[in-house]
Amino acid sequence: MMIRATKNDKDLIVRILSRSFDANQSVNYIVRQDNKRKERIAKLMSYSFEICSLFGDVWLSEDKSACALVLYPQNKRTTLKSIILDIKLIWQVIGIGNIIKTLNRESSIKAKQPKQPMAYVWFIGVNPEFQHQGKGSRLLRDLLADAREKDLPVFLETSTVRNLPWYESYNFKIYDQLDLTYKLFFLKQS
Repeated sequence: MMIRATKNDKDLIVRILSRSFDANQSVNYIVRQDNKRKERIAKLMSYSFEICSLFGDVWLSEDKSACALVLYPQNKRTTLKSIILDIKLIWQVIGIGNIIKTLNRESSIKAKQPKQPMAYVWFIGVNPEFQHQGKGSRLLRDLLADAREKDLPVFLETSTVRNLPWYESYNFKIYDQLDLTYKLFFLKQS
């Protein structure tokens, strides 16, 4: 059974997601690639934690070895805090030189996402030492049950081709894709 994360869990969640997404093409596309890349990924995960704390849910597996950030885009709005978080994201993660590339990517992604209430699984990750033990699967099942209770369809994107069969085993279907310097797959659970 998943548990709702608190602010006290933030460092743990940032560590799990940073390690899980270290080699992820989509994450590395927007993170400035320099000698602080790993720090920048951690700052991206910190940003994502804060945004989901404001406009979604942050979940942990019961043993705290897996986590998920779920955003409800229909709840997202501009606040002073979200503006400050966005500025920090640009300054600390993306870099001024990558703003245009990142804005174009985000615009292309938004154009492919449906304009309807949804549960958007932004990140789901398992501490690398505990991967391939079913922990991510249990967490995903719990996320899907929670979305059903809320009567929301579940959407996500992945650039990790080897994860597609896993998502498909939970009735996710690819409904679109985007070609950047990598392929980004858009999935909806049906």
